[in-house]
Amino acid sequence: MSLITVGVNHKTAPVAIRERVAFAPEKMIDALSSLVSGKKASEAVIVSTCNRTELYCSIENDADVESIVRWLSEYHQIDFEELKPYCYAHLNDDSVRHIMRVASGLDSLILGEPQILGQVKSAYAVSKEGECIGPDLQSLFQRTFSVAKRVRTDTAIGENPVSIAFAAVSLAQRIFADVRDNTALLIGAGQTIELVARHLKEQGVKRIIVANRTLARAQCLADELGAEAILLGDIGDHLSEADIVISSTASQLPIIGKGLVEKAISKRRFAPMLLIDIAVPRDIEPEVEEVSDAYLYTVDDLHSVIEENVRARQDAAQAAELIIEEGVDTFRRAVESRKVSDLIVQYRRSADEIKNAELEKALKGLESGQSPEQVINKLAHGLMNKLIHSPTRYLRDAGAESNQEALTIAANVLGLNEDKDNLK
Repeated sequence: MSLITVGVNHKTAPVAIRERVAFAPEKMIDALSSLVSGKKASEAVIVSTCNRTELYCSIENDADVESIVRWLSEYHQIDFEELKPYCYAHLNDDSVRHIMRVASGLDSLILGEPQILGQVKSAYAVSKEGECIGPDLQSLFQRTFSVAKRVRTDTAIGENPVSIAFAAVSLAQRIFADVRDNTALLIGAGQTIELVARHLKEQGVKRIIVANRTLARAQCLADELGAEAILLGDIGDHLSEADIVISSTASQLPIIGKGLVEKAISKRRFAPMLLIDIAVPRDIEPEVEEVSDAYLYTVDDLHSVIEENVRARQDAAQAAELIIEEGVDTFRRAVESRKVSDLIVQYRRSADEIKNAELEKALKGLESGQSPEQVINKLAHGLMNKLIHSPTRYLRDAGAESNQEALTIAANVLGLNEDKDNLK
């Protein structure tokens, strides 16, 4: 088994690249099946969020990194040479360390943000549903979840909760003197938008409108927070009412275009509008930033907003790194232990076959009239010769080659207490 991680994230690639390699939720199982059935990997889990797309794979050897990157480029129809500079790859221990850091929130745009663990768990569940995960990645992800839970409970990494949602609301508070006088239009009804809505509610925003592809889901969230629910198709009728627009959907095409914003700004008599697009692929056309009095921000623009929160978590992150190193070591030991367990099972099976063969001879001897004493002596002699045959041959070969290290190891394995010089 070799573990490999290949991906792009907010550190290595701009949003323009990340949105092109993002996987739509409804196509995830198809993508996993393509990756595994194409023999690029024997097992696979794909984590795709607004800030990263990563492929976690179990492969047959260490030399197939490029083929994974090529699969990613071919699946999304991106030129390999264009994509390659933005990709990174981690092998074995480095791959284990990376997934544990990701799940613990140490590799996130906002240090310690908790949402990523749920996203990783969801990615794992999808891979299980698609039957694209086996014992290697199952063991890795179960260990990862355990480590991430320990990081969350044993360090202060999760104190003073922050997230992309929190950063978006913080930005709105910096733009507007008092958000309690504002109307917010939230596009989408997933976990991120739910967090945004709760943060806005806590800050006392006057009015919240939730727009979603299905009205029932939007209404469910709206009912919880005393908000209003509309369909995505009705955004044009309400956009001019919004001072703050925050969008996070899984749409593969933009929902808000330049023309729609221009009409809304005109209807607002050019009162400023803040638009925060935290979706990948983007929900709001980049050209919107050309509209006067419309201020568009993407997830990449939130970096400066969250720097203060990052500083507050550095000490906790150092403690978390130690926990992760322990997790990497524990996982490595577990993998090596499984290898030894297989060897032990094989050794016991071999010994059991020898025992059964000699026992069968003994029973036949008794049936033929041989005395019990004679049968027992033959049984004991046969067992001894068969069981010491391979170790004896190993010792002779090691002695002939003057391999003292091999002789010493053999003495320890066989439980011999003689002085080492007797084995020379």
